[in-house]
Amino acid sequence: MGFMQMLEAAWARNDSLVCVGLDPEPQRFPAALRDDPDAVFRFCAAIVDATADLVCAFKPQIAHFAARGAEEALQRLIAHIHAQHPGVPVILDAKRGDIGSTAAYYAEEAFDRYGADAVTLNPYLGRDAVQPFLDRADKGAVLLCRTSNPGARDLQDLVVRDAAGGERRLYQHVAATVAREWNANGNCLLVVGATYPEELADVRRIVGDMPLLVPGVGAQGGDVGAVVRNGRSAAGTGLLISSSRAILYASAGADYAEAARDAALALRDAINRCR
Repeated sequence: MGFMQMLEAAWARNDSLVCVGLDPEPQRFPAALRDDPDAVFRFCAAIVDATADLVCAFKPQIAHFAARGAEEALQRLIAHIHAQHPGVPVILDAKRGDIGSTAAYYAEEAFDRYGADAVTLNPYLGRDAVQPFLDRADKGAVLLCRTSNPGARDLQDLVVRDAAGGERRLYQHVAATVAREWNANGNCLLVVGATYPEELADVRRIVGDMPLLVPGVGAQGGDVGAVVRNGRSAAGTGLLISSSRAILYASAGADYAEAARDAALALRDAINRCR
């Protein structure tokens, strides 16, 4: 199956819109793992195994691995997900975006080296910078649109003029451009932060049923009910609601995997009560 088919199947099979972000921070690991040379893999794999039946996707953040020279652990982790939990898609959170052959190599890195099913992308350089990802019709291209950080307003709310002379916010232009021009293979998603529910509703109106990756619940304080009301598709799905720290570090003790499962289950159930 391609990414979109995997995602739709996971929504249905696990009755879940939860995406667990895998952002390992060794200083927050349980004491028993801190001196383990394979701690990054072991920690993340335990979280995956404890939550795989409760999620629609996993989202490892590449910088959390690469900063510690743990790229090999990331490769093994994605392979572990595919082998032990087939059908749960993996989104590599890398926010790539570059031109020419560099973009092609970034696509090769994400999909062929790491084995990801989708990757997050920065659309700022334009279509040619993401075309190698769009061309991989079986993979997901997850483009930043209205992000969850406080500084998002610095650029994303700027008013721009389109080719017809109409004016709209930059994030609205990104949403419309991706939905109408870049999504020929039906493999695009957009990132819209949970901390901006009105903008989330705005993006949903623009893009129809295109899936939206929504970070910002949990540690960042996004409201689950507002996310579901403003972001769900006509079918009651259409969302990947991402939580990282609130699930990964639900416990600092030896029960960290069980606590992560409890946190993921609580989030799934909270979401499902709203849709």
